[in-house]
Amino acid sequence: MRLSLRFILPLILVLAGIAYGIAPLVDQLTLRWFIRDLNSRSTLIANTVQEPLLEQLAAGKRAKIEEFFNRITQDERLFALGYCASPQEEILASRSLPAEIRCGDLDRWQDPQGHLLESAHGPLHVSVRPMASEATPGGQLVLVHDMSFITRRTEETKRYVFYFFMALAAVVSLITVVIAQLSWRGWMAGMSSLLRGEGLLRKPSGGALAPRPEFKPIARDLQRLIQDLETESRARDESQITWTPEALRTILHSELSGEDVIVVSNREPYIHQRHGDRIEVSRPASGLVTALEPIMRACSGTWIAHGSGSADRAVVDKNDRIQVPPERPSYQLRRVWLSQEEEAGYYYGFANEGMWPLCHIAHVRPTFRSSDWAQYLAVNQKFAEAVVSEAKTKAPIVLVQDYHFALLPKLIREELPDATIITFWHIPWPNPESFAICPWRDEILAGMLGSSIMGFHTQFHCNNFVDTVDRFIEARVDRESFTVSFGGKLTAVRRYPISIAWPPEAEMLQKAVPDCRSSLRELNDLPPEHKLGIGVDRLDYTKGIVERFRAIERLLELNPSWVGRFTFVQVAAPTRSGIDEYQHHEAQVRAMAKRINGRFEGQGPPPIVLRIEHHEPQAVYEYFRAADLCFVSSLHDGMNLVAKEFVAARDDERGVLILSEFTGAARELPEALIVNPYDADQCAAAMHLALTMPVTEQRDRMRLMRGLVAEFNVFRWAGRMLLDAAAMRRRGRLAEKTGRAGR
Repeated sequence: MRLSLRFILPLILVLAGIAYGIAPLVDQLTLRWFIRDLNSRSTLIANTVQEPLLEQLAAGKRAKIEEFFNRITQDERLFALGYCASPQEEILASRSLPAEIRCGDLDRWQDPQGHLLESAHGPLHVSVRPMASEATPGGQLVLVHDMSFITRRTEETKRYVFYFFMALAAVVSLITVVIAQLSWRGWMAGMSSLLRGEGLLRKPSGGALAPRPEFKPIARDLQRLIQDLETESRARDESQITWTPEALRTILHSELSGEDVIVVSNREPYIHQRHGDRIEVSRPASGLVTALEPIMRACSGTWIAHGSGSADRAVVDKNDRIQVPPERPSYQLRRVWLSQEEEAGYYYGFANEGMWPLCHIAHVRPTFRSSDWAQYLAVNQKFAEAVVSEAKTKAPIVLVQDYHFALLPKLIREELPDATIITFWHIPWPNPESFAICPWRDEILAGMLGSSIMGFHTQFHCNNFVDTVDRFIEARVDRESFTVSFGGKLTAVRRYPISIAWPPEAEMLQKAVPDCRSSLRELNDLPPEHKLGIGVDRLDYTKGIVERFRAIERLLELNPSWVGRFTFVQVAAPTRSGIDEYQHHEAQVRAMAKRINGRFEGQGPPPIVLRIEHHEPQAVYEYFRAADLCFVSSLHDGMNLVAKEFVAARDDERGVLILSEFTGAARELPEALIVNPYDADQCAAAMHLALTMPVTEQRDRMRLMRGLVAEFNVFRWAGRMLLDAAAMRRRGRLAEKTGRAGR
């Protein structure tokens, strides 16, 4: 053993020295690669902005140019932009341009490889590109990139190099220890045969090759070491993953060992309805279904939901299952049946007359009844039993969806303690003062804290949830790591902004934009060049449809030229019609549309076309592609996927999105026209701006939004949750090993 240590310790020191010796070379190579990339990026940006910049210069709009530069420099790496028409003129620049850069001394920055500038912000890369025009033959564009990310990447690279050599030292040391153990036990006599590959394996009579008994402990240790190294090598930087269904499958099979995924939601992704002798299949109008359905297609597994269609029972097998999607089955739908009393109490009562208005704070008073609570508890128990029956292992991955199942995580945890439960709350979470009015607030919080991970759309909602837990129940809250310890279990509270599939399915975009424009104007009896706005919502009081109609009326009051030239089509899917508030809301929407149309009657097409009916996704996309603007005026929304669907539909890079500031999407899509839906004048001004916006500005805004939706798509949303679940499982296994070793 002393001989082993004499060999191992110098070896580790030598390899550590090599790792630190290589570090400067790694620094130089990394810096050279990044500078070359920044030069290429500068050329690409210069080519992109040249046309709109020269147009603005020709028009003499200096203020517009500076605003244009400020918008572009929202990119996390592009620090500043400037333009010099000549050495004598003052530079046109974004607010962030360093004071050292002036038109009179641009020669000092004329390095083909760019110039490095140390500033108070940190290291910057300055490059100058010629951008001449007939009016300004000596024009030059100055691009300043933030290089602080290079420092971070360099540190990470050095760390990985060091870890690699340490891992190499560990492997060599392990082999040395194995050899020493063999010699210590008097096995050196068999080394010659081991070197020839003899003796490691034995072949029982009539059987396959198997490890010799004395080598089984060594083989087991080596296998564990290899598995740990493979797990470390799979640690991934999210920015380097192209998030696709295939990437999700890879994560599921590599990080989570191919275990099945179980999704639980109230709403099912496919509904079978009986129409006479026929059974038709439809997809409900739901942001939740829009987000989750592509995930299940990618990952397979089981989706458990309430079977609400009139023909749902007729198409399932004896275990209440059916393979979906109908055209290309890739996962199974397990339906749970509810009685009329259960549905009335659990869904219409507690969930949608209590929790929905409580969380949305949309000026509708929540209603709480003990009878509704009893049904809510019973239905959550029924779904928990379905999860347990569908689980193929003792440790499934369960994705619990939304406010219908606040009690479900705890119920699942009691039956499947090793399950990884990810609960995602699709609606906002209120502040503690608002949540305090719920009579069963403690039970709801305890149920949700049965989750391994509790997810919300925004950090604001995460903060509200942690504050609520801290206020009302006995739990240990760690605000640094955003975890809650309750009942001996740890729950991580995380932000996961939901999105949509990217790219959209081909059939959604197969009809060309000009064809969509002409066919929908013809369908709604509108002239070919008539301006068209679109709103797509469930007929819910939180969506701000009444406020939207007020804004349309105000637009026509302030700008009478739009009367007879602009029509807004409101697609409103009926929802929760058994609840009085929704019946009142529908009557109010119908009455307002009728009043506004009557006010401007006889002056051309009506200002508002109201279509209260279900539309299939392809029909909705056709409206998106035909419209000049889309107005999302939610009074309070977790995310709102309609905004992202409109952006995804516009592959022509045209159209304007008007977006309520009270949506989660407003934090991700600042290039939309952000409005307060309660301010009718502001919304009217935004619609006028959208209808008169130049094509070039529409394109600039839409390109930025499409880039964000493409990068932060629904597969990334699900992938981040699954990666966090995988990391949590690894930590759990490590804690188990440590506990056993301690005993």
